[in-house]
Amino acid sequence: MTSLNQTTLYPSDSIEWLKRLIGFDTVSRHSNLALIEDVQAYCESLGLSPVLTFNEDSSKANLFVTVAASNDSEQHITSGGIVLSGHTDVVPVEGQDWDSDPFEAVIRGDKLYGRGACDMKGFIASALNLLPKGVALSNQGSLAKPLHLALSFDEEVGCLGAPLMLEDLKQRGIRPDYCIVGEPSSMKMVSAHKGISVFRCAVHGKSAHSSLTHQGVNAISYAAKLIGFIDELAGQLAESDRVDPLFDVPYSTLSIGTIQGGTATNIVPNLCEFTFDYRNLPTMGTADILPAIKQKIGELNQQMQQVDGNTGIEIEQLESVPAMTDSESEALQQLIAGLVNSSARHKVAYATEGGQFTNAGIPTVICGPGSIEQAHKANEFVELDQMAECDVFLDKVLGSLQG
Repeated sequence: MTSLNQTTLYPSDSIEWLKRLIGFDTVSRHSNLALIEDVQAYCESLGLSPVLTFNEDSSKANLFVTVAASNDSEQHITSGGIVLSGHTDVVPVEGQDWDSDPFEAVIRGDKLYGRGACDMKGFIASALNLLPKGVALSNQGSLAKPLHLALSFDEEVGCLGAPLMLEDLKQRGIRPDYCIVGEPSSMKMVSAHKGISVFRCAVHGKSAHSSLTHQGVNAISYAAKLIGFIDELAGQLAESDRVDPLFDVPYSTLSIGTIQGGTATNIVPNLCEFTFDYRNLPTMGTADILPAIKQKIGELNQQMQQVDGNTGIEIEQLESVPAMTDSESEALQQLIAGLVNSSARHKVAYATEGGQFTNAGIPTVICGPGSIEQAHKANEFVELDQMAECDVFLDKVLGSLQG
């Protein structure tokens, strides 16, 4: 999409906003600046002053904007209030069988299709459509607490953007009361989610001819031993009494994700690498699995180094996304319970930026249009009635800020 001048009309409803947002190819490996700059110009056209925080090479940016409240002294109030948070990046479409261009929104029947339709440009569209209403209330002196919008980059590859934005808020002394992350939850309230930690193991062996296996150290074989141990540990987690039945998967999990190694069948492989992820309940952490894994690595290293002292296994953490807890968000949960169709609390295995907001001292819940079942798939869609429900919900959120 091309950049817009000040005379260009912006969408006047959430569906048109969603069509516009899907038109930006914001796959995580690409820049999101075209989308961010479009939203920045829109905010400025409303008289708002968005703040951008950039990644290291300035190819991506977060956007945070506040519709300020006013007290009786007509002072602008930018702290407190509620953040509506969404990520701008989407997952790739390569290798998927789409029925239409994934970056051109299409309505078929009661659904709108396009990459990011539910994950999570639908919520962002509804939030952008809400901003003029918030500005009108602020100008009338009717907004008792501020409304904030937070758009982040690189959520899909480890929630990399949100920490920069949260640090900027801390430096500027802005402390929101609450946050709503609009991940697809079918407009149900999610009060907690698991954390994610991703690890890579590199097994360094020693090459030899496959007829002389005693002279080599088979990296794949030792990787298999460690993978078998991790699988056993996963079974122990599933059978332990450390569970939370409110989660769709009630225990912490371990899962091997990728593996590669070897060059030829007749060569003892000298390198094998694999990755695994750990999805922990909020009451658990990496301390519940890493000591055992590192102890096993130590045992395997001793065996390997009896043949060659230069062999061994290295473990590296690639990603760490904290769990979102519900221990500090009861007041927010009670508020949201009165604004959605069901007051039931749900807990989910997928992770979001909600844990980072929680760790920053901002109680957070998840509530957004569409189903997580449609995320990341070909022909991703959001139901039109889910978008309408989100519009009503956010109108009520804005109403709660009127005091």
